[in-house]
Amino acid sequence: MKNILLISLLLVVGIGQGQTEFDKSFVSIGVIVSDLDSALDFYTNIIGMKETGGFNVNEEFARKTGLTGGVPFDVKILKLQDDPNATEYKLMSFGNEKNTSETHIQERNGMRYITLFYKSTVEVLNRLKANNVKLLGETPIKLADGRSFILVQDPDGTFIELIGN
Repeated sequence: MKNILLISLLLVVGIGQGQTEFDKSFVSIGVIVSDLDSALDFYTNIIGMKETGGFNVNEEFARKTGLTGGVPFDVKILKLQDDPNATEYKLMSFGNEKNTSETHIQERNGMRYITLFYKSTVEVLNRLKANNVKLLGETPIKLADGRSFILVQDPDGTFIELIGN
């Protein structure tokens, strides 16, 4: 009887996993930054992401895919942890000017912010202060569940919510 129950459970789990059209269970996000080195420093040394790889896109591939019309570029892949199923935050730069300064997320359409969840915000808050990163609003503030909420912007103005104990 135990074997039948176990086999039934495995079949249900297996069927449930095959019901999506997606090949991977994470999102890979591409972010254009004005200065790749500054952004890489901010996201790795202050925010705490890990650089896990990267790749180059040559002129021909960039043109054929329609990504840039033929401008080659380099991509740096960052993750919260070096895990094959972790979301990828891909940084690339074309030397564009920084975006105009914004104060709140409603000021422009498109991807406006990311949210990162920390076990504790103490270390990231110390790194933000040590690097003179401006905290936005009245943050850090306590959420109803007791966790801290911190809002900052990266060097190009993307808002970053930092939530944790």
